Amino acid sequence: MVEDRRLAVLRAIVEDYVSTHEPVGSRALAERHSLGVSPATIRNDMAALEDEGLIAQPHTSAGRVPTDQGYRVFVDRLSQVKPLSVAERRAIGTFLDGTVDLDDVMQRSVRLLAQITRQVAMIQYPSLTRSTVRHIELVGLGASRILLVLIADTGRVEQRVIDTGVPMSDDLLGRLRNRIVERVNGIRLVDVAPQVADLIESFPLNERPAVATVIASLLETVVERHEERVMLAGTSNLASFGEDWGGSVRPVLEALEEQMVLLRLLGESRSGDSLTVRIGHENEVAGLVSTSVVTVGYARGDEVVAQLGVVGPTRMDYPSTMGSVSAVARYVGRILTEQH
Repeated sequence: MVEDRRLAVLRAIVEDYVSTHEPVGSRALAERHSLGVSPATIRNDMAALEDEGLIAQPHTSAGRVPTDQGYRVFVDRLSQVKPLSVAERRAIGTFLDGTVDLDDVMQRSVRLLAQITRQVAMIQYPSLTRSTVRHIELVGLGASRILLVLIADTGRVEQRVIDTGVPMSDDLLGRLRNRIVERVNGIRLVDVAPQVADLIESFPLNERPAVATVIASLLETVVERHEERVMLAGTSNLASFGEDWGGSVRPVLEALEEQMVLLRLLGESRSGDSLTVRIGHENEVAGLVSTSVVTVGYARGDEVVAQLGVVGPTRMDYPSTMGSVSAVARYVGRILTEQH
């Protein structure tokens, strides 16, 4: 009973501090929340919460603020995230349903997530290594130059201009394309290499140098770490949380400029499609210890193909943010599945 009441007090402190950004006192809690106890009892509960490291006194006022540990307990004890309103769901559907290709899906999704959460949004492109080959095309650009186009089932399109060093006739280009397509269409990209390993030997000796160059470029395309691509939006939103950065937002901005930092933030949460929340010092990047990171996987069909999420201050509206991140991930997954 006492523990439940103290958790209710902690929840009230978090909600008030997120809303007002002012340290919260016992009298304010008694007035704003139906806790069913006197201010004196609330003060005792606050003292116990402070002893447990869940709240702290930032200065000599009587007010308290949540600590990283306090936010963690609050998030872990959330019974549910805040669902989006009908209007919000309709707006998301309208905004995303008009997408024309994968780049458009990524751009719209990250902008939308930044707008509805008013924080920094990030989205990772679907990993090619988790994809299958939908189509491969070879297009002649000149005597010895061709364009290799690989389209994955996730919507990813990879293009590479190849200089074979020797002329390739239209006939050779057509035969090579047909044999590649015959062997790799519909298979996972990680399985492409063994499928084309002996393809060179099926061509006459005089054609093999050009064929070998094309096959080598194809293999480079499928084995490179194309999942290392993250799109960001909403960095200007950080300015509205000026006091949350301890005087300077620069360390946060510098951290977010590093692509590898973004990949680590998203990569660390690859636990299926479950929502992950890392608070304050739970983030290993020094510049992000004043932030919270909320991420979730989005799926094509039943398979999680990448991650999206937001970065904001620890003083964020967790129920609302978690609900928004989850909702956008579901819409992105639905669109990718329908485009398949």
